[in-house]
Amino acid sequence: MAMLSTTFTGLKFDNPFLLASAPPTESDANIMRAFEAGWGGVVTKTIGLHPVVNVKGPKTKFLRVDTDSPRLSTKKRPNTALHSSWNWELISDKTIDWWIPRLENIKKAFPDKILIASIMAGSGNDKELHHWQELTKAVQDVGADGLELNFSCPHMDRVDMGSNVGKDKVLCSVVTVAVKEVAKVPVWVKLTPATSNIAEEAEASFRGGADAISSSNTWPSLTPIDSETLDFEMSVDGYTSSGGLGGPAILPLSMAKMSQMTRAFPDKEFSGIGGVSTFEHALNYFLLGCGTVQVCTAAMLDSAIGPNVIRELRNGMTEFMDKRGYASLEDFLGLRRDRIVPHSQIKRPEQIDYRGGYEAEGYAVPVGAGTGT
Repeated sequence: MAMLSTTFTGLKFDNPFLLASAPPTESDANIMRAFEAGWGGVVTKTIGLHPVVNVKGPKTKFLRVDTDSPRLSTKKRPNTALHSSWNWELISDKTIDWWIPRLENIKKAFPDKILIASIMAGSGNDKELHHWQELTKAVQDVGADGLELNFSCPHMDRVDMGSNVGKDKVLCSVVTVAVKEVAKVPVWVKLTPATSNIAEEAEASFRGGADAISSSNTWPSLTPIDSETLDFEMSVDGYTSSGGLGGPAILPLSMAKMSQMTRAFPDKEFSGIGGVSTFEHALNYFLLGCGTVQVCTAAMLDSAIGPNVIRELRNGMTEFMDKRGYASLEDFLGLRRDRIVPHSQIKRPEQIDYRGGYEAEGYAVPVGAGTGT
């Protein structure tokens, strides 16, 4: 029978499915419920040193499309299908002092489950880098099995935090180096997809000592404008700001970003995130070379922590592996990574000589060009 257990960055997971750092993992109660439901690991809501204050009103909405029209809206209505989630929630509004005893209690209750602490600080000076180290030592000392560095929150105003770090190769490396100086546990870096070539930021993070890369976080986005009121569907006093798009809509986008990295670094470890709710979705990431997969939106819509989602993921993947004769995830990890090639390498009809945008590429030569007539 197929075995779902796997080792990722030296950590032994009883299955490769994790709850991502997000609203479902914002409390110790939710995290313990998730472990009881069968998730192989949990990444906490991002922890910082100082309190944050979230926006007034709702922090998360779900965009749905009509089944018989292309209408896209967060408004609740019948006969719709989930398109995506949208949120502008910041990191945990609880301080490190609130989290520390709770992390310790979680590990005492579930010593064999993998608990990853997501952390974030600034990066503009040595004092801020020291904050990363303070956070690292605090969470690992109470039992966190690993760290996930949040270089990817899409709605941070500070230029030295969140996705602004993930867009800066130098900061990716510098912050990772600072954390690795004091870390005694594996360090994962969570990168933003809002960059032209994510493999460059991955390279910088690996150069800084990262043990793995997680991607993608949610994509920077705005909610639709209501045609009746002319207001954005998520706003406060008429004003909105960029938030993060997640859920089914980002699966193909996140796969493309992940493939950039796994093809560039086939010997490194990656955790895939974005649009996963079934084993078929997760399979995409495994076939691209990811060793674990993280889930958010689907779990939020399933009793907050996804008891039915994790059951389907585990059962579906086991059945798939048994049918194919795979004994472990390693048997098919990265199996389709090499099928992704530059566009110019995709076969054209035999009579067309395509050069990938160089020299003549099928454009008609103007009559008389080069003939002197």
